[in-house]
Amino acid sequence: MITVNMHEAKTQLSKLVARAVEGESFIIAKAGKPLVKVTALEAPAEPRRFGFLAGQIAVPEDFDRMGEDEIALLFGTTPVENEE
Repeated sequence: MITVNMHEAKTQLSKLVARAVEGESFIIAKAGKPLVKVTALEAPAEPRRFGFLAGQIAVPEDFDRMGEDEIALLFGTTPVENEE
């Protein structure tokens, strides 16, 4: 693993990050004293997809009105009448 001084890290940051992405971690030092280790993040191989539970769960038609009476009582208001 290479060690670079702060000045070199500032001037060569893009190249150093590219090397880290390729798997070559490095250390940034100041006055010869190691400060931080830079290494690539391990991201998931593929992004999470939306809708992966499609067909496996059902959302009730009144989902947006569920519990409205209890919520209205908590806030001291009158429940809204169904507009169907």
